[in-house]
Amino acid sequence: MLELADVTIRVHGRTLVDRLSARVAPGDVLAVTGASGTGKSSLLAWIAGTLEAPFEASGGLVLDGRDLTSLPIQQRHIGLLFQDDLLFPHMSVHDNLLFALPARVASDGRSTTATRAQRLAAADEALTGAGLGGFGPRLPASLSGGQRSRVSLLRALLAQPQALLLDEPFSKLDAALRAQMRAFTFSTLRGRRVPAVLVTHDQADIPHGAQVVSLDA
Repeated sequence: MLELADVTIRVHGRTLVDRLSARVAPGDVLAVTGASGTGKSSLLAWIAGTLEAPFEASGGLVLDGRDLTSLPIQQRHIGLLFQDDLLFPHMSVHDNLLFALPARVASDGRSTTATRAQRLAAADEALTGAGLGGFGPRLPASLSGGQRSRVSLLRALLAQPQALLLDEPFSKLDAALRAQMRAFTFSTLRGRRVPAVLVTHDQADIPHGAQVVSLDA
């Protein structure tokens, strides 16, 4: 459960977000809409822990019972997915995924270091589940836009985030790919029970049943 309590964000004396409160259950989505400059990306930055001056913020942030409000980004366990896939072009799909995959795994109640073979197997399992079986050795430049988007989402999820922030993740895809990626993304989040906050300009990107908050003045 991701909980926002009375979140207020200001810049140069102007209030962008005014006492926003929301609870996002595992697998559910909070969709944040609004015109450019209304504070959507600032809200995501605050949740991620990257909001900097001149922005000022107050309010509470709790994830699975942990108060994140004062924690640095690396301790929040929140993933980020942007409109650009940001894959490393010189690395194979396998190595892009391994970059995010934790080096340690749980075994018989103990945490042990995973071998490269174990980590590759986990990456291949994720690729197969996304319809990309056998794509591991390929470079990102050889993939289509939709395939790159799927790899980017897999990379974000393999890092095992406890929540995911999506900043216009479908905006650079054509209409057919947008529909495909929306369905894949939100079904994956539901299946993994990861709460998500989605920023979008497009009402069609908002999944059925999502909470919707508009930041338009």
